[in-house]
Amino acid sequence: MTRVVITGAGMISPLGVGLKQNWSRLIANESGLVSTTQFPNYKQEGWDQIPAKVVGVVPKGPLSEGKWNPDEHFTQEEFKRLAKFSQYGIACTQEAFKDAQLDPSTLKDPRSVGVAVGSGIGSIQDVYDITTAFNEGGYRKVQPLFIPKLLNNMAAGNISIKFGLKGPLHAVSTACATGLQAIGDAYNFIKLNYADVMVCGGSESSIHPLALAGFARARSLVTEFNDEPTKASRPFDKDRNGFVLSEGCGIVVLESLEHALKRGVTPDQIYGEIVGYGVSGDAHHITAPQDDGEGAYNAMLQALNRGKVDPQKVKYVNAHATSTVIGDRAENNALNRLFPASTLVSSTKGSIGHLQGAAGAVETIFTLQAIKTGQVPPTLNLDHPGGKPGDEPDKFSKFDYVANKAKEGVDVEYGMCNSFGFGGVNSSLLIGRYKE
Repeated sequence: MTRVVITGAGMISPLGVGLKQNWSRLIANESGLVSTTQFPNYKQEGWDQIPAKVVGVVPKGPLSEGKWNPDEHFTQEEFKRLAKFSQYGIACTQEAFKDAQLDPSTLKDPRSVGVAVGSGIGSIQDVYDITTAFNEGGYRKVQPLFIPKLLNNMAAGNISIKFGLKGPLHAVSTACATGLQAIGDAYNFIKLNYADVMVCGGSESSIHPLALAGFARARSLVTEFNDEPTKASRPFDKDRNGFVLSEGCGIVVLESLEHALKRGVTPDQIYGEIVGYGVSGDAHHITAPQDDGEGAYNAMLQALNRGKVDPQKVKYVNAHATSTVIGDRAENNALNRLFPASTLVSSTKGSIGHLQGAAGAVETIFTLQAIKTGQVPPTLNLDHPGGKPGDEPDKFSKFDYVANKAKEGVDVEYGMCNSFGFGGVNSSLLIGRYKE
């Protein structure tokens, strides 16, 4: 039986660039959310017309301060050729390989290493810019790289090209479940012997007035904390009323245990082992889950059954919980059906907002860190669980949601990460502490 372990990770989020930067700020109960009113072209670009003012952007500045400066990662030629979500994907892959102490240029067979990286939206900036240029100047204003920059599979394609990886090349695009499903699919590629190593995750850069306006018109975004951006994302709280649109990337290196051990990976270098993966469809509505959370329940149950793990052993669940009224309720109802009161539940979206296609990958890394360090990240702004019409108070009192402050010294033998998306897609990943 092939065992699949995680040996490296790279991350970019509104908390900064690099896993160390992100984790230290997350565990310190910090937020990376800001107001669009701070943007230099707030009125010229149309941000002022949108009722939702809070977003999660990757902070700009020197890498030495945990911030994003593309000049430290790319030549000018590469920068012009790559959309930002592809830039994030390559930068995170570089960090993940370094973290795994794996140099892809030394691989005897590049066909044994694959890529599964997706995006929910791709490059909306390029779509907007070229559409505007075409409308004003016609055919000649359409850039030759327009299509190769915007396609959702281009983060995966560019990672494969950059690092010479000739194994399976796969790109998931399942809305907000993308990042986690990319990891689940990569896990299956290794289990099915398509590859020994998979680079996998999700990348998103859709902070643009058009995207913000679209989600706002769909009434998905929070609008009630525009003057207090760090309080806007409130998973499971009675004052939740929408998610915060964010950007970033999460990449992990998966390996068959045999491959990892053969190249000298030690047990303390392994973040954890994937033991179960579940995926399901709601067959209900394009944006709204069923109130009882049946789809989420089915995905979590699949992951537990495939991993042959009793729910009593799962100490921590990193919930999808985006801070929407119906989404948090449905997931919480599903969690109540499966897990005992001893399970800790938190949503790190209180700190970073919703990274769309990158969310599940970033949150998988946070779950791995909880297993590895015994530190469980908080749910920021959770002052009064539940509380909305339709919320059953007793169902919001069962769990410890790690409100506002991280927990230390927790023995997390098994952790679960959830990601759900528009279209009714549900995915759950069950991860265990590595045991020799």
